[in-house]
Amino acid sequence: MKEITAIIRRDKVPETKRVLDELGYPSLTIQSVDGRGKQKGAMCAEMDSEMPESFCTAARLKPTPSTYALEHTLPKAALFVPKKLLTIVVPDEAVTMLVKAIVRVNRTGRHGDGKVFVSPVDGALRIRTGERDGEAIA
Repeated sequence: MKEITAIIRRDKVPETKRVLDELGYPSLTIQSVDGRGKQKGAMCAEMDSEMPESFCTAARLKPTPSTYALEHTLPKAALFVPKKLLTIVVPDEAVTMLVKAIVRVNRTGRHGDGKVFVSPVDGALRIRTGERDGEAIA
């Protein structure tokens, strides 16, 4: 078993969920997260200017100063970009197919498209039934 963790743009969540569901993997966990990459959050202004005004304001990126930046004097506030973190545990044989699908849906070619991580999972247990490993993730 493997755990696929994907950090993606917020506006790509519905399409990503749809594609995973179509591939037979509807079960996942989604979290709202803030972070930054090599651009240190600076890409926010660039991306906001590229988005049309008609774009849903809820999906627009809003840079958020870090708590540290608010409490200390910094030459430039450290900005974090709001993203979504998707986690899904799947059998080993499904990893390549699902990673390709996640990348296909989320690649725009611009900074901030996200990252995908694949990690081994030693075991799983469904609390309700006591099923273990492959049965627990099915």
